[in-house]
Amino acid sequence: MAVRTDDEAVSEIPASDAVSGEDAQIIPISAARSASGSNGSGPQSADERLAELFAFLRRRVTGDYEIDEFGFDPELNDKVLLELIRPIYRHWFRVETLGVRNVPADSGALVVANHSGTLPVDALMMQVALHDEAHRAVRLLGAHLVYQLPVLGHLSRKTGHTLATPEDADRLLRKGELVGVFPEGFKGVGKPFSQRYKLQRFGRGGFVTAAIRAGVPIVPCAIVGAEEIYPKIGDFPMLARMLGVPYLPVTPFFPLLGPLGLIPLPSKWLIEFGEPIRTDTFDPADADDPLVVFNLTDQVREAIQHQLDALRLRRGPAFPPFF
Repeated sequence: MAVRTDDEAVSEIPASDAVSGEDAQIIPISAARSASGSNGSGPQSADERLAELFAFLRRRVTGDYEIDEFGFDPELNDKVLLELIRPIYRHWFRVETLGVRNVPADSGALVVANHSGTLPVDALMMQVALHDEAHRAVRLLGAHLVYQLPVLGHLSRKTGHTLATPEDADRLLRKGELVGVFPEGFKGVGKPFSQRYKLQRFGRGGFVTAAIRAGVPIVPCAIVGAEEIYPKIGDFPMLARMLGVPYLPVTPFFPLLGPLGLIPLPSKWLIEFGEPIRTDTFDPADADDPLVVFNLTDQVREAIQHQLDALRLRRGPAFPPFF
């Protein structure tokens, strides 16, 4: 298996019109290949599709594919993992993406988003949005708990995610990668339904420090729709502590309906990428100034809260009729 490495030095660090899968006429690479032959002359035959599948499997078995030093496997991500998520994105949540032109096309940036929904489905939907609409692979920074789970941790690495550490964030940003972070953490994803669309505390502003040191813009991202998929109306705190998880939720359908209660409700989603906030105007030393970090963190938080309020009005009902 070939592994790409990065030789760059690692420094230490503590809206536009709506675009949807249908409106933008953006076709995923895999879908395009299914719609046209390898030479672009017409639809693929069954034999061609089968040959492509066998070629993919042969590469996987022989190790003839590349991963980077973080474990990111672009081929597996594009051809398997995103293909499994995309139908939920397009047909279940009917996601519309706004402000795609605010995402840098080929340079480093830090996407900062609100976090909600009891389970972190919003991270997956943002990943599809950036891949399909902005044509960028986002490298999400995840909590330690994710990487303590054998299967989930391994898959997260394969899809380009990595541990939320200053060192990893710095290396990715300096490589020109698009990095995604959810500063609310478990406080956001696990908050009760009564606090929906109210941003929680953004921690100590470590994401701002990373952006200033790397000199990359911060792109505020607001996600509306995740709050309604698993309305959290209660908790089992003692059982959660026994299991070593931040919370064990009670929703209108879980645990009452058992596994069926884990099916997310089909709320309507909007994802908006706001106007980038520049950090290259700061001196790298400002990353160590608590006042600068606090003020910029507060500016990003206010921008996302404003986006959330406007998007909720734009969306209307959380469960409009299917079309």
